[in-house]
Amino acid sequence: MDIHQDQVPLRKDETGVIRVGDSRMHFEFVVRAFEDGVDPETIVQMYRGLDLADAYAVIAYYLRHREEVRAWLEEQDRAADEMRQKVEAAQGPLRVTRKMLKARWEALEKQRAAADQR
Repeated sequence: MDIHQDQVPLRKDETGVIRVGDSRMHFEFVVRAFEDGVDPETIVQMYRGLDLADAYAVIAYYLRHREEVRAWLEEQDRAADEMRQKVEAAQGPLRVTRKMLKARWEALEKQRAAADQR
């Protein structure tokens, strides 16, 4: 039997996103699912188009380079937080809270009550 030196099935697309194999799946999603305790078979079921061998290969890569990948994930989180803050500064909060929904509902109820009294 020959032992093959398979390459890690990771690639950067034109936008700089690291994807798994020939799929559109983000490396980050696979790693985060694995960190959350999801096994490779389930990850493949979650993300259609992802090859099982590729899932195992990128998880093996993550396990061999855990510190580097963790640092990269933390940078992804920082960049996402920075982007969220920029968007919120320009547009306001993206999240609708229960308090906000309750205030909107109460305002609508007051409008309806006022309309009913006319």
